[in-house]
Amino acid sequence: MRVRIALKEKGIDYESKEENLSNKSSLLLKMNPVYKQIPVLIHNGKPVCESLIIVQYIDEVWKDKTPLLPSDPYERSHARFWADYVDKKIYSTGRLAWATKGEVQEAAKKEVIDHFKQLETELGDKTFFGGDQFGLVDIALIPFYSWFYALETCGNFSMIHECPKLVGWAKRCMERESVSTSLPDQYKVYDFILELKKKLDLD
Repeated sequence: MRVRIALKEKGIDYESKEENLSNKSSLLLKMNPVYKQIPVLIHNGKPVCESLIIVQYIDEVWKDKTPLLPSDPYERSHARFWADYVDKKIYSTGRLAWATKGEVQEAAKKEVIDHFKQLETELGDKTFFGGDQFGLVDIALIPFYSWFYALETCGNFSMIHECPKLVGWAKRCMERESVSTSLPDQYKVYDFILELKKKLDLD
């Protein structure tokens, strides 16, 4: 999702290939032999792996179109810090909030809400994390908007109650065509999670 958003923000035409991660293609194994994971951007025959690294690569290669990172070195490092924070904190604790039960789930729910609140503090009253400019941190975080409904339903809490500014930010992001056409429907994500929970015997 992050890579799609970045490419669309830049107006870059690309060909997308879906992967069956339980039966990985020879192309994926060749292009990402270390992690064997998606996404991989293949540009001029060379692979670039890991979504945040790919987004930064896209920004550097097509730097004349819609910058995704600030030009100031300090502000750029600041954006990278918060994008990295999203990567390290949100997915792992968010997964525990829907994939576990009891005390573990309660602890994970509290932790993921704390992480979202930390991000909300960083956002403040700005339109986007970079101010008026939609950029790297927004691209890093906005795919998780698709998981809000599932997190709320499985964790029994309300994002609009806990983090109203973050929900407002997400809705502003969704007004961008690059975002709205790249994110899956929240209810489909929830159905997907219910199926996973059945497989993991978590009902």
